[in-house]
Amino acid sequence: MALKLFSLPFHTAITTASQSKLAQFSGSKSATFAQTFPKHVEESGRRRSYLACMKSEEDNVSEGENQWGKVSAVLFDMDGVLCNSEELSRRAAVDLFAEMGVRATVEDFAPFTGMGEVNFLGGVANAKGVKGFNPDASKKRFFEIYLEKYAKPNSGINFPGAFELVTQCKSKGLKVAVASSADRIKVDANLAAAGLSLSMFDAIVSADAFENLKPAPDIFLAASKILNVPPSECVVIEDAIAGIQAAKAAKMRCIAVTTTLAEDTIEAAAPTLIRKEIGNISTDDILSGGSDSHKVKMQASQSISYHAPSSIEPNIKEITSVQDKYPTIDPISWFGGYNEIQTRSY
Repeated sequence: MALKLFSLPFHTAITTASQSKLAQFSGSKSATFAQTFPKHVEESGRRRSYLACMKSEEDNVSEGENQWGKVSAVLFDMDGVLCNSEELSRRAAVDLFAEMGVRATVEDFAPFTGMGEVNFLGGVANAKGVKGFNPDASKKRFFEIYLEKYAKPNSGINFPGAFELVTQCKSKGLKVAVASSADRIKVDANLAAAGLSLSMFDAIVSADAFENLKPAPDIFLAASKILNVPPSECVVIEDAIAGIQAAKAAKMRCIAVTTTLAEDTIEAAAPTLIRKEIGNISTDDILSGGSDSHKVKMQASQSISYHAPSSIEPNIKEITSVQDKYPTIDPISWFGGYNEIQTRSY
């Protein structure tokens, strides 16, 4: 029987019935987040609009400490943060569309970055007016092209400094997780190609188990829950607008890198801090927010709007195994055997 589960490094099956309600955000001494919940429910009744208002308290501490607060975990996006794979993903997508007889460029996929493969491919298919586009079949073929051509194990697609920052965070006693809108098979392939061991991370949360991907906060909230760290103590590292929006919707601080998008585009999304790439992020940035001009100051009333399911609980899908989802891909040659997600452990 299929189980409802998160994609965990321990891959312990978690049934919906056994999940406790996600812990509500509790503010630190230095900052509070006032949250205004649904103003309206759309006619479909399936999605609600939320408004999260973020404001700083005045305290007898420095402005940086006042705005930053305690940090216990770092949630790393994968594509464009740990792995220099955004361009490779776009090339694989261009190849896929070429097989369908559709001319696409890598730039066509930029607006759909960080939103999961279905949206990544489907957004361009819709823009190009592709008739009879099959999201599931296209995603399977996309992964085949990507794995066979672009993401060879130990091919060096990691960004300089990625390994060092993860290990430095761990040495500081921080929990670390990968929190990606990509499917688990791509997460594992990219980490292998980047030479980043799965065992480095306390949790790996991927798109397979979720109905709502970034910019919804589900993936980040699930990572917070798995790590047993409140959202208020999590720092997200992202490169995409959807990821920044998801972090803000989850009431987490966000350090954004400009590896995928121009700095002015990133600034418009108002992350908490901006750096060029992961190698330019220090543990001081993570633990205290840094001190330079690239910090985006928290506004007294910063609105964050997004669509999410009616429950704050992450929406988890039934999945059994990656082999079932992608039968044409041989997992043994890539990962030494890709067993069912419920039973695999590290």
